Amino acid sequence: MALSRLRHPVICRAPLLIKARFLSSSSTRPSLIRGLNSTDVAESLLRPTSSSLVNGVHNDSSKIKFRIGVRNYSSAGLPEHTVLQMPALSPTMNQGNIAKWRKKEGDKIEVGDVICEIETDKATLEFECLEEGFLAKILVPEGSKDVPVGQPIAITVEDQDDIVNIPATISGSEAKEKPSSEQSLKQGESIQESSSVNIGTSELPPHIVLNMPALSPTMNQGNIAKWLKKEGDKIEVGDVICEIETDKATLEYECLEEGFLAKILAPEGSKDVAVGQPIAITVEDASDLEAVKASVSGDLSVKDESPVLQNTSKDVKTQKLSFSRISPAAKLLISEHGLDASSLTSSGPRGTLLKGDVLAAIKSGKGSVRVSGQQEKILSSPPVHSQTSSGKMVSKSTVQETGSYEDLPNSQIRKVIAARLLESKQSIPHLYLSTDVVLDPLLSFRKELKAKYDVKVSVNDIVIKAVAVALRNVPEANAYWDAKTDEIVLCDSVDISIAVATEKGLMTPIIRNADQKSISSISLEVKELAEKARVGKLKPNEFQGGTFSISNLGMFPVDHFCAIINPPQAGILAVGRGNQVVEPVIADDGTEKPAVVTKMHLTLSADHRVFDGKVGGTFMEALRSNFSDIKRLLL
Repeated sequence: MALSRLRHPVICRAPLLIKARFLSSSSTRPSLIRGLNSTDVAESLLRPTSSSLVNGVHNDSSKIKFRIGVRNYSSAGLPEHTVLQMPALSPTMNQGNIAKWRKKEGDKIEVGDVICEIETDKATLEFECLEEGFLAKILVPEGSKDVPVGQPIAITVEDQDDIVNIPATISGSEAKEKPSSEQSLKQGESIQESSSVNIGTSELPPHIVLNMPALSPTMNQGNIAKWLKKEGDKIEVGDVICEIETDKATLEYECLEEGFLAKILAPEGSKDVAVGQPIAITVEDASDLEAVKASVSGDLSVKDESPVLQNTSKDVKTQKLSFSRISPAAKLLISEHGLDASSLTSSGPRGTLLKGDVLAAIKSGKGSVRVSGQQEKILSSPPVHSQTSSGKMVSKSTVQETGSYEDLPNSQIRKVIAARLLESKQSIPHLYLSTDVVLDPLLSFRKELKAKYDVKVSVNDIVIKAVAVALRNVPEANAYWDAKTDEIVLCDSVDISIAVATEKGLMTPIIRNADQKSISSISLEVKELAEKARVGKLKPNEFQGGTFSISNLGMFPVDHFCAIINPPQAGILAVGRGNQVVEPVIADDGTEKPAVVTKMHLTLSADHRVFDGKVGGTFMEALRSNFSDIKRLLL
């Protein structure tokens, strides 16, 4: 297979690697918030997307999301206090507004008291406090908008005398961390479990650690397809040491320094190796090879884990609740959804099961359904059959269980396609517009090009040109939605992405400035890019980007379909096959006569944030005009 060559300077000296590793591990340790300033909350230590606010939670946003209070013990003169955070009051909520504070600073709070009203993406809900105490400090004032889930909104204390010890202005530097020994132990265990590579740095000679590179913007892991160098081989500058299968293609990984390949940490065939994970070690001197091999042990290969069989009947009897108290809202959700309370994990103060815990279990599918006593008896009782019927049933079930299905491993490309299509349908409001175009002028134009100029073009080539000209005439359709600024961004060029099916998955090579190119040049470029896509030779600049996509299934017996938008683009045109239909047409003498015409069905899938009805209708009108007068594409 011919492969794209891509230089990527992703080497680092060993001391830097070790330093980075310790920094990354320390960034995941839980933070204990002891004192906050309302002006420092959003800027300093309170970043719920980057730091954990819950003890024992490491980079688990779902758990952080539903945590309401964090108990803190200060060593900087502050009393014991609890930080109340913006809760996730619905599965889709990621921010909320403080509609009204029911309690004022200094007020007494009883268990179950409503301290404030929070406006979510669904409704305005009451925020109950699950511990008694006193409201010492309001960090987010009434009327605050778009407060992220997990951001502290208030501080409470148990003793009224401690209110005066909470300063009116608290700097972020006063909140010092004091992780417990248990947390440190868990942190150490998680660091050891994150990688099976053991490097004795004190015994290593000067060396370079090669990490898994990020070879595309969407790549977060890759597979080691093949090692072209073996341990001990000499490496020159520019030598290809391995082939890496990314989410887009298989690329060659060049080494940018000469030396010797001392140790391969990720063997050939390793799957889902994270970007930044060490995959090999090189040394400058051949005499250091044995020292590295002796000091480094382990690899990144996935270890086989044998399943552990458990006695489920005993587990059912010995199941205990993981919480000591439960909020009224959580109890209502459990009864409504018929969940087994013993399968839920609490995150509230003093082991309280919160509404957010139940919502998280429902969303993740971890909450098991409760089985009634009558159902348990039916399930536990053995079926009673005659000997002959039971024998037949066993034999039939055995036949059905053996060889009834086969697991097909997914390539990186298909994994990314699945993730991006799911993200597109979940995050982009799709608007669908359909129309039929008469294909006869296009087919006549093809024959004319072949007869007069000996130029062979496909229907798809002319469709690309027609769509590009329509986008040029309707620039509002050649745009995308910027999620960071919540604005529509108009594109300067018309770059058409073409869906090409390959063995590894769907690729979308790009015809750049398609509105400015002739149909013949578009045809040649499409053939070249499609061949590159099938053999895995596409360069990143040939498939990254694009302002609009076309998916053509006209070569199959597909009359019409709806395509899924390829983000961050805002539109994709689904093209069906041409069908001959009988329609009334106006003859030269002004009378209607039946005639056979060839029609093709087009369906536009558009981002409704960019396309409203007017923009979509104008684009489809311009597209139909291009098909009715095909020669205007030559202008």
